[in-house]
Amino acid sequence: MNRLAVIGAGAWGTALAIQAARAGHDVVLWARDPEVAAAMEATRHNFRLPGIALPDRVQVTSLIPAADLAVLTVPVPYLRGIARLIPHAAAFVVCSKGMEAAGGALPIEILADLWPERPALVLTGPNFAHEVAAGLPSASVVAGSDPDWRSQVIAAFATPSFRLYENDDTLGASIGGAAKNVIAIAAGCVIGAGLGENARAALLTRGLAEIARLVEALGGRAATVFGLSGLGDLMLTCTGTASRNMSVGLLLGRGEGLAVALASQRGVAEGVATARALVTRASGAGVEMPICATVTDVVEGRIGVVDAIEGILTRPNRRE
Repeated sequence: MNRLAVIGAGAWGTALAIQAARAGHDVVLWARDPEVAAAMEATRHNFRLPGIALPDRVQVTSLIPAADLAVLTVPVPYLRGIARLIPHAAAFVVCSKGMEAAGGALPIEILADLWPERPALVLTGPNFAHEVAAGLPSASVVAGSDPDWRSQVIAAFATPSFRLYENDDTLGASIGGAAKNVIAIAAGCVIGAGLGENARAALLTRGLAEIARLVEALGGRAATVFGLSGLGDLMLTCTGTASRNMSVGLLLGRGEGLAVALASQRGVAEGVATARALVTRASGAGVEMPICATVTDVVEGRIGVVDAIEGILTRPNRRE
């Protein structure tokens, strides 16, 4: 890998830059705000990853860098606009998780729309940024149709503490990353409302079934959903205390309003913006997603958490 750029200097982008340096590569880390970039370059720290220093092989800049491989970690609402600014990359790796509010495009589909002639891959899985940055054991999936580029991406990031698996189902991997954030809000609501771990386990299981139905309907493989990009990511996001989406649901379940819940987060809770787009796209494909639809109603203010939970519990019995 000759030139590697990570686009987005939030916690996850910074963690991936650190990981690429750990794997032996020089990395350019792009921050949109020039003052943030200058401060990170001078102090060698990102305030979102306290106690973790940037390696010497990481350069921070606010200028869009030329790169052979551009790794995109920006939130989905900004992805299309920022990806337009990277005309020279030979290939893209998208790490953003969610859907565009208008139209429901997945991150991999946004890149295919903007740069159809260039390879685009997905790096996704059950990873909290602070743990990857600290070098704790983690695993992820690199999904892409080109095996040579999959190998190059794995070589860019893999170390003994960061294990990467190959997959060619970019659609399935992308949907898992988007939908798990919506399910995590529901999981947080269940715990916040005091309904217990049995209820959360049931919710995760049925949420996974919803994701699998949508993946198959849109042309992906259900098997992908039962790997790291689906089941693994869902488990972490729905149970980990560092999960922004679960934390939002937790506060909603305790009776706080959405504005208060969102204001408590240091980053973007992608599930809030993704919920409507996900349910709309599922409806267009003839797929029923009752948990995700209920989350949509809650975050859009049409129903309270208590009534939402009652609605889920009183749905007609059916075969598993």
